[in-house]
Amino acid sequence: MGIDLLNRVVRSGGLVGAVWLCSLGTALAMPPIQHWQTTNGARVYYVPAPELPMVDIRVVFAAGSVRDAGLPGLASMTNHLLDKGAAGLTANDLAARLEGLGAELGSGSLRDMAWVSLRSLSDAALLEPALEVLQQVLGQPDFNALDFERERERTLVSLREDEQSPSTIAEYRFYRVVFGEHPYATRPVGDAASLQRMTPEDIRAFYEQYYVAGNAVIAIVGDVDRKAAERLAERIAGALDDGKAAPAVPVVAALEDASEERIFHPSTQTHVRMGAPGMRRGDPDYFPLYVGNHILGGGGLVSRLNEEIREKRGLSYSVYSYFSPMAQDGPYVFGLQTRNDQLDEALEVMRATLKTFHEEGPTEEELVAARKNITGGFALRVDSNSKIVEYLAMIGFYMLPLDYLVTFNARVEAVTREQIRDAFRRRVPVDHMATVIVGGEK
Repeated sequence: MGIDLLNRVVRSGGLVGAVWLCSLGTALAMPPIQHWQTTNGARVYYVPAPELPMVDIRVVFAAGSVRDAGLPGLASMTNHLLDKGAAGLTANDLAARLEGLGAELGSGSLRDMAWVSLRSLSDAALLEPALEVLQQVLGQPDFNALDFERERERTLVSLREDEQSPSTIAEYRFYRVVFGEHPYATRPVGDAASLQRMTPEDIRAFYEQYYVAGNAVIAIVGDVDRKAAERLAERIAGALDDGKAAPAVPVVAALEDASEERIFHPSTQTHVRMGAPGMRRGDPDYFPLYVGNHILGGGGLVSRLNEEIREKRGLSYSVYSYFSPMAQDGPYVFGLQTRNDQLDEALEVMRATLKTFHEEGPTEEELVAARKNITGGFALRVDSNSKIVEYLAMIGFYMLPLDYLVTFNARVEAVTREQIRDAFRRRVPVDHMATVIVGGEK
């Protein structure tokens, strides 16, 4: 019965977000984000959404690959093993329990963070046992040797497959060149050497240090009132040791010079990544840089890069740029792929387009179109509980203002041409960018 109800809910999954954000510009039409701490120090962010009988929970830890401490892949492997066995139950046992409840468990890790999520119906008969599974996965992971060996071998196979992908080679080499000795430089899934050195004891030690209440953010969205949400948060945090927050991520250094590295790979297409450290979450220049990049290369088919490289010259089917803000300055990335014989021309046009934008900024017409595009599509980015809970977790993890969602469109609308031009001139080092080129002819 639980699965049948879940299927009906999923088919109408956009309803909650549509109701919640039906008047995006009117703050009073939106329930405010509520925030508190559990008794053992976990920070909680909650939004009631009673329109559908569901609850979405996301527990986030400062336990991404930036914490690997000389053993790349440790954070990723720890997170991946959480639901492979817990409280003496196998991965199949845990999956069977959740399936019978119509609940879904998820997990993942990035450079800054790692998380575990639960989606369940709000009926107590289904939510309570689903929460029990979540508590077991968070608080009693087994990390047994057989599971570890299996997952390590699976990851090693995946790494060997990555070596055949020029796009993946370009991405990871780009991070290494841009971030140097900073922990953002390493590949989150690790490398063969570090995986071979890794042990279950390393996994256990990482878990005990970072998967603690003092290092956790709990986001809750759904059909529970404030008191019920407080009880949920206490139960989840209570499965964890108290612990303390992870130390701050080191500051990212700016690039001192431009560089270009070419890596041969036998392919008819050459893949290019170009960029530099960009901005962090909560950056005071976030909105001018975000809107400006939308015009330059983040707006898809309507961006300047697409117009100059794809439409006018036919040099690339895919060309783009984006900021990836993190706890410290994440990368500002320009990317394209092109035929080997067109590489030099495509790269020249990409650099020239960036330089012109850097010097002149956008036109008024481009700015108006970008504002409409961004604000018009924002509601679709928060049109379900699952999307909203991700935003809550992000707001909590990076300690962004609680009105971040309410004011997002207004802040986009407030961006001016001069702000974009000024921010790009100060923050985008056109003469100090790293370029990585993979593919083509020797």
